[in-house]
Amino acid sequence: MRSTGVDSDFAAFVEARQHRLLRSAYLVCGDHHLAEDLLQGALVKLALRWGRVREGDPEAFLRTVMYRDAVSWWRRFRRERLIDAPPERAAGGDDVPGRLVFEAALRRLPPRQRAVLVLRYFDDLTEARTAEILGVTVGTVKSQASAALRKLRELAPELGEMAGRE
Repeated sequence: MRSTGVDSDFAAFVEARQHRLLRSAYLVCGDHHLAEDLLQGALVKLALRWGRVREGDPEAFLRTVMYRDAVSWWRRFRRERLIDAPPERAAGGDDVPGRLVFEAALRRLPPRQRAVLVLRYFDDLTEARTAEILGVTVGTVKSQASAALRKLRELAPELGEMAGRE
């Protein structure tokens, strides 16, 4: 029998979590291809350290690497996106699914605010864990979350209307 060079524990770890982690990466960066690259890079870094990390919390290590790499990418490559015309607003909001409205508003948030919202509310992490992953204080997490939620309300008021109807 030939060895593939992949630790079976590592392969099982990746198999069990890859879809959820890819969704998180997408919500953080707003681009499917970039999310795949972000997750793949983080998995490579995890694989290289698997022997040391496997007994601790490998998912926490992976998330930390993924979010810090996303911040590094934003710092290197952030650019304005120019468009021909302003985006159209839906009249009643009924014809636009809430998820699409939310994703569009999320993409318009600054990177750190986006990361805080994804970690706190999508990944359901504590303020302390979110602060640790992003390398900031708990106070920064609280203020960024508050500012991000306020901005989401401004960018997509129809989200509040949709939530009120349910």
